[in-house]
Amino acid sequence: MEPGNDSSAANAATPTIGGGWPVIDGWAKATLSPRGPLLWQTLLHKSACLSCAWGTGGQNGGFVDELGEPLQRCLKSVEAIAAELQPAVPEGVFAERSLAMLQQLSSLEADRLGRLSHPLILREGRSHYERLGWDDVFELADAAFRRPAERVASYSSGRSSNEAAYLLQLLLRAMGSNNLADCSDLCHAPSTVGLGEVFGSGTSMVSLESLQQADCVVLVGSNAPANHPRLMNELIRLRERGGSVIVINPVLEVGLLKFGSPAFPIKSMLRGSEIATLFLQPVPGSDTAVFLGLQKALLEAGQVRHDFLRDHTEGSEAVLEQLRATPWEAITACCGLSREELSHTAAVIGRAKGVVFAWAMGITHHSNGTTNVHAIANTALLSGNAGKPGAGTMPIRGHSNVQGFGSMGVTVKLRAEMQQALERLLGRPLSRVPGYDTRALIAAAGAGAVDTLLCLGGNLWGANPDSSEAKQALGRIDTIFYLATKPNQGHFHGLGRRRTLVLPVFNRFETPHATTTESGNNFVRFNDPGRSHLKHADLISELGFLAELARRRLGDDPIDWGRLQDPVYVRELIARTVPGYGAIATIDATKREFSVAGRVFEQPSFPTPSGKARMEPTPLPALTLPEPAHFGGLAPGEAGLVLALITARSYSQHNTVVYKPGDAYRGMPHRNTILMNRGDLARCGLRAHQRVTVQGEAGALSDVEVIPGEIRAGAGLMFYPEVNAIFRAAIDHRSGTPAFKRVPVLVRSGPVATG
Repeated sequence: MEPGNDSSAANAATPTIGGGWPVIDGWAKATLSPRGPLLWQTLLHKSACLSCAWGTGGQNGGFVDELGEPLQRCLKSVEAIAAELQPAVPEGVFAERSLAMLQQLSSLEADRLGRLSHPLILREGRSHYERLGWDDVFELADAAFRRPAERVASYSSGRSSNEAAYLLQLLLRAMGSNNLADCSDLCHAPSTVGLGEVFGSGTSMVSLESLQQADCVVLVGSNAPANHPRLMNELIRLRERGGSVIVINPVLEVGLLKFGSPAFPIKSMLRGSEIATLFLQPVPGSDTAVFLGLQKALLEAGQVRHDFLRDHTEGSEAVLEQLRATPWEAITACCGLSREELSHTAAVIGRAKGVVFAWAMGITHHSNGTTNVHAIANTALLSGNAGKPGAGTMPIRGHSNVQGFGSMGVTVKLRAEMQQALERLLGRPLSRVPGYDTRALIAAAGAGAVDTLLCLGGNLWGANPDSSEAKQALGRIDTIFYLATKPNQGHFHGLGRRRTLVLPVFNRFETPHATTTESGNNFVRFNDPGRSHLKHADLISELGFLAELARRRLGDDPIDWGRLQDPVYVRELIARTVPGYGAIATIDATKREFSVAGRVFEQPSFPTPSGKARMEPTPLPALTLPEPAHFGGLAPGEAGLVLALITARSYSQHNTVVYKPGDAYRGMPHRNTILMNRGDLARCGLRAHQRVTVQGEAGALSDVEVIPGEIRAGAGLMFYPEVNAIFRAAIDHRSGTPAFKRVPVLVRSGPVATG
């Protein structure tokens, strides 16, 4: 077929609203399937949603949020549950399929193998995974965790419980290791660091109840219709009460213009509800410039709250001086938006009584991600939108309990208050040796400095940029333990040097004991015990695994580690040592869920030494892209151009797990596509649906289909995690987070020259 004439979706209709009919279709297919009755039973189970950190479920019931609102489940939640309700991986799959065969599986294919039901080990020099018993697992684990503490590390995802997270960090710290890498290092660490520096608290200061009092939301760098669909219900309500939604995103996502929500089946589901009042499409990576422009416009319009700055902030004069000294020409040249656009947007913010500033990884996935967060916080403070109901800063976090892991101390930046509490519990000082965050862990492993790695969920190989580097680094670790419910690509590519163990665990709604999780808005849910649908499976709870490992490794010094098999006792320790979590001590008796104390600010008094917010200037980013010669150049007559590539998840995807191969809302029919601006195609001589090569600094992907779309000129979009293979990300030095959202690539009509 001629290049440019192939189009798996050239004539397919792209939906004109987000949500809508595809949601109905997805629910129908899932709930009317043979596993439909079990799916409904699970949806109604009193446990938190497995998907995003917006949070629903718990003791109010599976469809109900913390305010008692019903119909609070999304299709992404259904997809996640349906994947967990798969049958066990068939007998013989790992005996029949060699490692080389397993490495050919896509993310979707690996997930569709089914549920893990027995412990597996891949030994050095072997071509197949083999079964082993739990006694053998614990003998290997005990030996592996007796390596020097600085050579032992963990990595975790937000899939697990607060109790398992707390025990993980307690075990490693008691051993003397601070190497507690976490998936948040790769996503919202700039939010945690930046907000902590400004307000003394690194989480959202906005509760769900407070959000419902806002009359303006500024939504930045988020495709909430796909990744946090339930947030859309709040935006629909806000528009209905006359409020404004300002969207800032280089990609014109259809669901941010109009969204059909199943929570409002009559008024919204099929026809859709208007979302964006204003939609700005800046240059990728220019967010600090956008917010400097909004701040400068507020200042020039006399809408800066100088009284608020005087009474409740420190450092505001330096910020105001930067605004006065920065010319409009520098701001607009950086962000690609006009002075008029920025001034009009600032006027909407200035008129609003309460503004919530919300963002996702379009803000944090940059080499200046922490500075971006400071720029947002400065805008909130300059306009007086912090420390009152209906206003404030609200990072929109990803995995369902990723924030809970941070609260439990799974971080390399442990808060002093919790450090002191843990030292009192353990009766000795904790190590002061800095731990490895996720990117530092990959570097240390590559240097041969890590012997043992425990992965509590997640896909460490798949989540990192430069897949070859990650594979080589993990390959220098002697022993890797993966605790997981299902196979993923990391189990086949992220292999230890001597052995790799894949250990099957219960998921949240089937764990045989109660657990807790924390939403991105600081609400702690209590999850009822459950049971697995798997027959003859040999599963273990994550808490049970960690407690048994701790008992074997540490005995009863300085606490009775074996007693930590009891989650009630773990919650007692959490209440004693985790700031804001005192209420968890009685949750087993009362089943009363709670908001973490000291995080939602309804008065402008913040947990900093002075009680004031700390402001600092935010420099404009340098956003130059390399020339084609940086990538070896274009051949004579070859069409192509250098783009700032945005890596993103598709609609039916949760972190690195892909549930469906395409993304109908963006018109991208399969994974090997690149979304490009139509004007860029015309200027460089490429055509819609042509097959091209996309070349990064670490490799190239070929046979990539060009999809024309509503994306900022000079930018492109491809799907994570597949595109991770081709680039080395710059790192935000303040948080350690890679720049996944501004990756320089060369899009070319021909193959990469081999020399």
